Amino acid sequence: MTETITKPALIDGSRLITEACVQAGASVFVGYPITPANLLYSYANRRYQVMMAAPDEITTLQWMSGYAALGKIPVTATSFPGYALMVESINMAQMMELPMVIILVQRLGPATGTATAGANGDLNVIHGTISGGFQLPTFCISNFDDCWRLSAKAVHTAARLRTPVVLLTSKEMVMTQMSYDLSRLEDIEKVEIKGFEGENYLPYQANGSHVPAFLPVNQKLHQVRLTASTHNKAGILQNTTPEALDNTRRLKTKVDTGTEVVFDYDKQEGADALVIAFDITAQAAREAIVRMREKGTKAALLVLKTLFPIPEKYVQLASGYGKVVVAEENLDGQYRRLLFGPYHDHRIKGVNVMGRMVKPEEIMEAVESNG
Repeated sequence: MTETITKPALIDGSRLITEACVQAGASVFVGYPITPANLLYSYANRRYQVMMAAPDEITTLQWMSGYAALGKIPVTATSFPGYALMVESINMAQMMELPMVIILVQRLGPATGTATAGANGDLNVIHGTISGGFQLPTFCISNFDDCWRLSAKAVHTAARLRTPVVLLTSKEMVMTQMSYDLSRLEDIEKVEIKGFEGENYLPYQANGSHVPAFLPVNQKLHQVRLTASTHNKAGILQNTTPEALDNTRRLKTKVDTGTEVVFDYDKQEGADALVIAFDITAQAAREAIVRMREKGTKAALLVLKTLFPIPEKYVQLASGYGKVVVAEENLDGQYRRLLFGPYHDHRIKGVNVMGRMVKPEEIMEAVESNG
């Protein structure tokens, strides 16, 4: 008989996220303190090789870009007001193809909002962060297992695709202490940015991989150009030449084809209803599914973990159900509208609240109602 060894601990998601990022290969944290991301900022000072306290969020992204140009994978943590200030520099880093991870801890808006009340209100701004309709790989944490796995995946994706990556979470996930079995934590592989080997280096020559090989700006073997303006493979500024436009199109292709689609799909045979949830609302959805099945109501559950680029797989799965209930903490169903359109058909229902978490009973009512 094999004895199962557990390691129970009272822990918050911020500590798991921090440790996972470091073990995955992130070595630098740059940040400006903001609620509810404060614990991520605090823990960073203890775990990263380098921790830089920036004077503001614009400086944060500029310093992160500098570290990324040296071959490091920097991380920051912020909330909507800070993210709004970072948008121009995120666009710069995306065009330069600099790897970094931006942890966005959502809170109730609009404007500076209520820093101590969570919400799923930042989906539209993330979807529209990059000018021109380009997407940032965006992963969303739904439980403590995701704090570990998705944080590592965010670092790996940033390095593999040479791009900024958003890790989306909420106040309830990163600030609430819960009992967790640390023996559940899997080993994390440390990633390194793919370097260049050869004689003739072009900083944006991607060949068939869609991702250029990397050289840090402080090496002396080859000239390295990093630019946020439209450019060719050599990093020379160009306007609308075919090569420069092809290079810009490649930025979309590498993210669309290279971002891993991660989700949990709990299918129940004979179910005609599907519940879709993400972030902290997924906890209520899981509870609702258990309670409905206990009393004989059949329903499936889809927990979304890759939010952007929007996976076609989600629409395909939803098409097989007569009723689809999307639960999220915002007024107008931001992800529901992005996924199914603003004028979706009658099968699609929303459970939406503001200023508090969604209750399992509200999800159950939406599934079981005749409307």
